[in-house]
Amino acid sequence: MSRVICTIIVWLAACAACPAQTTVFAAASLADALTEIGRAFTDRNHEAVRFSFAASSTLARQIESGASPALFVSADEDWMDYVASRGLIVPGSRADLLLNQLVLVEPLDQTVTVDIQQGIDLAALLRGGRLAIGDPQSVPAGKYGREALTSIGVWESVKTRLAPADSVRSALALVERGETPFGIVYSTDAAVSKSVRVAGVFPPSSHRPIVYPVARVAAGDSTIGQAFLQFLKQDEARAIFERYGFKFP
Repeated sequence: MSRVICTIIVWLAACAACPAQTTVFAAASLADALTEIGRAFTDRNHEAVRFSFAASSTLARQIESGASPALFVSADEDWMDYVASRGLIVPGSRADLLLNQLVLVEPLDQTVTVDIQQGIDLAALLRGGRLAIGDPQSVPAGKYGREALTSIGVWESVKTRLAPADSVRSALALVERGETPFGIVYSTDAAVSKSVRVAGVFPPSSHRPIVYPVARVAAGDSTIGQAFLQFLKQDEARAIFERYGFKFP
């Protein structure tokens, strides 16, 4: 038997032993929890899940441009509506998966406690610095942040003092590095960081509920993707989500 044939046989055997794989597009704020859930799913089902984490806006536009993940988990309903309105998700597969909370964070060595309420002078608290936030034009955390700041009457005073980022995790990184004195992120992002502390919590009434919808993507729909979607709703996955601070509808 030739060396080439032997090599092909060994390669095919190795591939047969590898777990099948599917791709999931998910909001950046889900990176830690979903990575752990993906490992648990693979251990149980011997089927691997590969994730692409980014701002929901970025992922939705990639799907619109032809990307074909099995699932899409958005950090807001708007971007799921965006792909749904273009006929890009499997009808009837959409479900509200998780809830989150909006907080104001600061570097760990800063010890300012902020009572976030109507008319707070947030511009003065910035002390000439900038407020890290997901891009309010597209990133869900930034859109929620703008809603909250508008609701408490401080948007006009800080809108020129923003440091807009391409995802909530990028906004978190600006605060972690001390490049901004404050940032607006989800409570789950603050919980996984060892370099920031929560300075204040935005009243839930100041913005729309932070809902994470999930759906199967028509172009990439697969049996593995369907199985992983069901796994996300089971007790094992829910316990992991809960440990990372997520709530449930």
